[in-house]
Amino acid sequence: MASTSRALHRLAVPQTGAVLLRQSALSSSPRLLLQASQRIVGVRPALGRTQGLVTRQFRRAASTDAGPAPKKKRFRTLRWIWRLTYLSALGGLVYIGYGVWEDRHPEPQVEPDPTKKTLVILGTGWGSVSLLKRLDTENYNVIVISPRNYFLFTPLLPSCTTGTIEHRSIMEPIRTILRHKKASVRFYEAEASSIDPDRKVVKIFDTSEVRGKITETEVPYDMLVVGVGAENATFGIPGVRENSCFLKEIGDAQKIRKRIMDCVETAAFKDQPAEEVDRLLHMVVVGGGPTGVEFAGELQDFIDNDIKKLIPDISDRLRVTLIEALPNVLPMFSKQLIEYTESTFKEEKINVLTKTVVKKVTEKTVEAEVTGPDGAKETIVLPYGLLVWATGNAVRPVIKDLMARIPAQANSRRGLAVNEYLVVQGTRDIWAVGDCAVAGYAPTAQVASQEGTFLALLFNNMAKTEALETKIKELSSSLNLQPGNSAEISQQIELYERQLRRMKTIKPFRYSHQGNLAYIGMDKAVADVTWFNGNLAAGGSMTYLFWRSAYISMCFSTRNRLLVINDWLKSKVFGRDVSRE
Repeated sequence: MASTSRALHRLAVPQTGAVLLRQSALSSSPRLLLQASQRIVGVRPALGRTQGLVTRQFRRAASTDAGPAPKKKRFRTLRWIWRLTYLSALGGLVYIGYGVWEDRHPEPQVEPDPTKKTLVILGTGWGSVSLLKRLDTENYNVIVISPRNYFLFTPLLPSCTTGTIEHRSIMEPIRTILRHKKASVRFYEAEASSIDPDRKVVKIFDTSEVRGKITETEVPYDMLVVGVGAENATFGIPGVRENSCFLKEIGDAQKIRKRIMDCVETAAFKDQPAEEVDRLLHMVVVGGGPTGVEFAGELQDFIDNDIKKLIPDISDRLRVTLIEALPNVLPMFSKQLIEYTESTFKEEKINVLTKTVVKKVTEKTVEAEVTGPDGAKETIVLPYGLLVWATGNAVRPVIKDLMARIPAQANSRRGLAVNEYLVVQGTRDIWAVGDCAVAGYAPTAQVASQEGTFLALLFNNMAKTEALETKIKELSSSLNLQPGNSAEISQQIELYERQLRRMKTIKPFRYSHQGNLAYIGMDKAVADVTWFNGNLAAGGSMTYLFWRSAYISMCFSTRNRLLVINDWLKSKVFGRDVSRE
């Protein structure tokens, strides 16, 4: 019995070792395989102990085969933000690409119908272009007349004077706008010299340097929209027109840019007297409205960021003075923003002279009258190198001539008085928009743009109404003349009458004020924006970003937006160009 038991024990141990070896082979760990071999060759443990070891090794191998434990999910919010960011960027690129492709590939245009009314539009400013953008040109034979063949984004004009933005970045060719209309529009680069409301003709003449045999002609009209704007007002002050730089057109900005560098380079001329250097480097701005304030801020930025770095010898003597006849600058803004602007100008070392009226301008000096806090008046003389006149509008000669032809306009002094539908008082087929019209609102680009949009809706509605009335009249004239067609014609007349009743009646024009924006220098801006039933007033660096985004959104084309953004980046990275031309 004892020998039999020992034999069975010897047989059992190899079997247990074989099982262990086979189970260890299931594991990918060489260490487990080595341990199993050592246990087979070494001391023979008891059967129960061996089975327990096999179980533990198998569990360890199974846990090793299962792989590493899953990691906890981290930064899930950041990953989603990143995905949304690049998806938004991709969508923006696609949108821009489509806009560029659409600008470059306009649809074919239809030829105008000579039987339709002729609509003549004078000017390519905010009011006229807003009208053209939304007008259905298939309803009229449209003719545009203007001495400039482009639309100018005037809010960014002060930035062109210092090279922050190139002038072509804020110009949109008018023919590009007209090419995207459904029906073709005729354009004449000419200036209107007179308007005859009785004969319904506009007399125009060629103002270009290159002229042909015909330089003057007449254009007949059925409907006329006058949007020629206004010219600079000098208020009869002697010397203003001869010695000042205005800021209304592209040519004005280019002239100012050359004059700034002329003053700087002349002041840096060898052996220049100290008093003459001080005069040349004194820049005077007349007008505390948005245009004057923005130009003063842009000019001071140009001095601090660029001229002082490139011409340090004389840069400390550069000065900017802002003259305003009213008690404060930016009178259309809230009181806290006015105070913020004036404190920012003080920080920038821009001298602000309020309650100061210019009396006389010479080639080198400005004579002004200052009213003190006690009401006492004092005359001061300011030597200057550059004088920018950024205040006041005056009526153009063509508007004066038209007002003289209309008896109802006898008492109007600031422009063409219009009614609630922007029809010129005393006429039936003449409308006026923009700075040349007196509609009870401030002469701003925002007002002119809304007036142009209103006229587009009015003209589109008038064309549809007239078309339906003509169809109804034609069907009524043929009713009951032929047997069998009465019921069908009556149904058609009833259908047109229902459409005519459903057509929206255009309400009188009402201006909706969206707010005021102004750049004040040092990468700061002020905004007085309409918010629900009140106003939201803000100023600072964040408002400056809002100012830029608002102006980008108001640009008329994708091309303008891309060019303006490129100019901003270029001036930020490389600085403004100080070359004279």
